[in-house]
Amino acid sequence: MKFNRTHTLKEIAKITNTKFIGDETFPVQGINEIHVVEEGDVVFVDHPKYYDKALESKATVVLINKEVTCPKGKALLISNDPFRDFNKLSTYFKPFKKATKSSSDSAQIGKNTTIQPNAFIGNNVIIGDNCTIHPNVTIYDNCIIGNNVTIHAGTILGADAFYYKNRPTGFDKLISCGRVVIKDNVDIGAACTIDKGVTGDTTIGEGTKLDNQIQIGHDTIIGKKCLIASQVGIAGCCIIEDEVTIWGQVGTTSGITIGKKAIILGQTGVTKSVKGGTSYFGTPITESKQKLKELATLKRMTK
Repeated sequence: MKFNRTHTLKEIAKITNTKFIGDETFPVQGINEIHVVEEGDVVFVDHPKYYDKALESKATVVLINKEVTCPKGKALLISNDPFRDFNKLSTYFKPFKKATKSSSDSAQIGKNTTIQPNAFIGNNVIIGDNCTIHPNVTIYDNCIIGNNVTIHAGTILGADAFYYKNRPTGFDKLISCGRVVIKDNVDIGAACTIDKGVTGDTTIGEGTKLDNQIQIGHDTIIGKKCLIASQVGIAGCCIIEDEVTIWGQVGTTSGITIGKKAIILGQTGVTKSVKGGTSYFGTPITESKQKLKELATLKRMTK
């Protein structure tokens, strides 16, 4: 997430109530998670396992729970709880705004777009031309929808990421301040849920078609011309490349990549990244030809 203006390191340290290491005028332009971080961003890290990854990332400010040597060209914010203080930044720069009507005055709705009764359109939503938004669709704040998009009844765009830190007192949520971005010519079935990014975008690519009852996790990127059947659950931070077909009741773990033109057969568990141009089946995921051979061998052994 980018700020509406560049802030100084001193200003960010004041918001988070943290000690800083570096020039107090050091420019800060946004906040992001490690997988989408860019130059000018703040990234947080609270586990030694990931210190080096954060310090060597593109981020120019690292919110960290240990005083370490500051890499050249970067700055540090020293916190006893980076998770908590990252949430302070999310809340400060993207505060929750209460809705006062079913379609916000700040929403932009394109030409020839139809909004059916009981749909909710949040603050700063942008919807393109020639779209159809069916009854009881909920579009949270800041979502962006392209042209020629159809969204069927009961679908929700922009709910919070399923992202929690386990503390002795219970689960602490990482506040989501990202968006959902739907490209042109996308169809989304009934009762789907597409979560917004934690700090970046969850994106559905041009021409992709989603069946009913599909869950798309935070920060996942789905490419162009994909087909996804009913009851598929895609976890957060996944990359589904162009022209992938995913059949019913498939589930994925987080952070995997499915290559271009791959086919994932029904009820497969995508437990790892897979290359494109191949058909897959089973849990753990295996090329479908190999899996069917294994099943045939097992059948013969039981006779």
